[in-house]
Amino acid sequence: MSLQVLLLSLFQKIWVWIDQCDHWLFLKINSEWTNSFFDSIFPWWREANTWVPVYLFFIVFSLMNYKKKAIPWILFVVVTLTITDQLSSTFIKNWIARPRPCRDEFLMGQARLLLDICPGGYSFPSSHATNHFGFSMFIFMTLRPVLKKWGWLFFVWAATICYGQIYVGVHYPVDVFCGAVLGCIIGYLVAALYNKKIGPLVFDSSNHTP
Repeated sequence: MSLQVLLLSLFQKIWVWIDQCDHWLFLKINSEWTNSFFDSIFPWWREANTWVPVYLFFIVFSLMNYKKKAIPWILFVVVTLTITDQLSSTFIKNWIARPRPCRDEFLMGQARLLLDICPGGYSFPSSHATNHFGFSMFIFMTLRPVLKKWGWLFFVWAATICYGQIYVGVHYPVDVFCGAVLGCIIGYLVAALYNKKIGPLVFDSSNHTP
């Protein structure tokens, strides 16, 4: 037996084990570790429209405090979100083509769907996870002098949204984990480029009257 066949067999066994663990954890989060409060919160907490005010706040905040310096920062935010969304939704999802748990014939009788309908498209990776963690990493790296230790809260915020994706029944844990990793990588690379070419935003008190 060739080395290539052995490695392929090993990979298949590892993937089967990961897939079994993924399904087990999904059912735990979606169907067992539940309560009425989470049932009412997560369906709207995970919605992108819920967090539009957060994005608008940072745009207004940057424009008020940094004036023209805020323009390239906003453009880099848009670039980050565009890359995370297109890479996860357009390329990887269609390439992997993993069905969502709410469309899995083996889970339909066990899983709960807390939304009105099962979203279209594929499951891997979670675009919510990719987008929110990409945004959080970019914010963390470019606004670190302003946010200081509070910047870590953005990762907690993104994690709760990702958990909600599993809880409502539209993503597996592996979907959101890999989406989060992908988002962090993209956010880090774009932020590193921004910091190198332009520099992180620093609060300048001289621009404000006492």
